Formats: sequence, C-alpha cells, structure tokens
Amino acid sequence: MLKRVILLFTALNLASCNYFKEEEKPHEDAVARVNDNYLYPEDLKGIVPEGTSKQDSAAIIKSFIDRWASKKLLYSAAELNLSEEKQNEYNELIRQYKTDLFTKAYIEELVKRSVDTAITEEEVAKYYQDFKSNFKTTGTLVRLRYIKLDSDHPKFKKIKDKFVKGDKKDLKSLNDIAIQFKSYAFNDTTWVDMNQVYTKLPFITPDNRDKYISEGISYQYPDSTDVYLVKVNSVLNKNEISPYEYIKPTLEQLIINNRKLELIKKFEKDITDDAIKNNKYEIYK
Repeated sequence: MLKRVILLFTALNLASCNYFKEEEKPHEDAVARVNDNYLYPEDLKGIVPEGTSKQDSAAIIKSFIDRWASKKLLYSAAELNLSEEKQNEYNELIRQYKTDLFTKAYIEELVKRSVDTAITEEEVAKYYQDFKSNFKTTGTLVRLRYIKLDSDHPKFKKIKDKFVKGDKKDLKSLNDIAIQFKSYAFNDTTWVDMNQVYTKLPFITPDNRDKYISEGISYQYPDSTDVYLVKVNSVLNKNEISPYEYIKPTLEQLIINNRKLELIKKFEKDITDDAIKNNKYEIYK
C-alpha cells in the first residue's frame, strides 16, 4: 500500500511540474501581445457560441482580447507598484494554496481507492446506540397516511372504510386503485419532515398544525371539490432523539467519514515513517 502511495505522490509531483511549465510557441502565430505575454488562436476556442454572426463573432473575440490584455497590464502594473513585502505575502499565499490544493486532491484519491464502504446493519445500529443522544430532531417529524380524492367519488364510503381500518390487506387494496386518487401516501411507518406535510396537505399550516397533527387522530377534511382522508400515526417534536430509520443514511455516511479520517491519519503516519526510514526527513536539534 505504501509503495502505491509514494508512486502516486511522485506522479502528482511530476504532473504539477509539467502543468506550470509553459510550452514555447512561435510568436508569429500569436493574435495579441502584452509585453512578453502572447495570446494564441487556440486560446480563443469555444468563446463564440455556434451560429453567431460574423459581425457578432468579431465583437466577442475583440472583447475577449481586450479583457485579456487589461488583466495582463494590470498584473504587470501590480508587480511594479506593490511593495516587495506585499508581493512576498501574496506569493506565500499562492504557494500555500497550491500545496493545500495538491495535498487535498492527493488525499482524496488515496481515500477513494482504499476506503471500505461496506457497512453492516449491526455497525449502524451500534453507532446509533452509542451516540443517539447527539442526534436530535431539528424540526417536527410525522408518520401518517392520507388520500386526496373527489368528494363525489362513487366508492367514497368503501374507500374511507378501508383507509380507516388500515390493515395490510386494506391498504394493498387501496394501493391497487391509487390511480383514482389525486394524491396519496400509505406508508405510515416512514418518518417525514413536517415541511413535506405542509406541501402534501396544504390546509395544514404552522398556525393550525396542532389541530390536524396529533398522535393517533384520524379525520376527513373537505377542500372545495376534494376530500382529504388523514390518519396520523406518530409525532416527534423538535429536539427529541431522532428515530433510527430516519437518520440511518446519515449514520452510514458518518461511519464512512470516520473511516476516511482514520485512513488519512494512517497515510500521514506511513509516509512520514517511510521518509524517516529512507533518510528523506529528519529534524535537527
């Protein structure tokens, strides 16, 4: 593993050297010059949208060249007029940014290749039990089912009876004819954020929420030509411990992120230990 790490590091180093080394081009091919800086035809590729008229194309290209020249001239003026102290400060920031950029890309590549993303149900459940007090709800969560349908639906009473009863057989029967409903949700074992409820059941607002969202209640609500049938299963208010099923995806991502952090620590230690072993890194007393 460590050899692969070092090889990748070397490859990135070489790539960075090649990237910052500009290839010499014949100046007679240039379309513009500012001091010792030249602009070439390939630098203009893609700046003119397809189908642009010849006159507009010329204007776009001229504007691009003018902006390029302005930037180069301003940069030259800055080099001449900024104090040496200020230039050294900015050059150090540039060096640090380059170091951070390459290091981040290198670490991300190593982690992507090496991290184990397989997570068992037992791992997630244990993580939840160990840290569940840290996972509080940030808003109200609800488990409910509902149907929105025409108030004059010919089988309204039968549908309502099945909906209120709500056993597996009845809900399956309703799901089979769901094309007749304007909107619906039958999975009342899944927690949803209250904002989703406001969207699906627009007659409910933050002001009247307590009237329509209370654990165990069921009701029908007439809305012009439609009727909503609603059954509220459970309610969790803000700052309560989040349900396991609701935050399971977050828990899985946290476990993977922790593995990534451990890998990064290991890579840092391994590359440092290897450098010391090969006399590439030493601290002078």
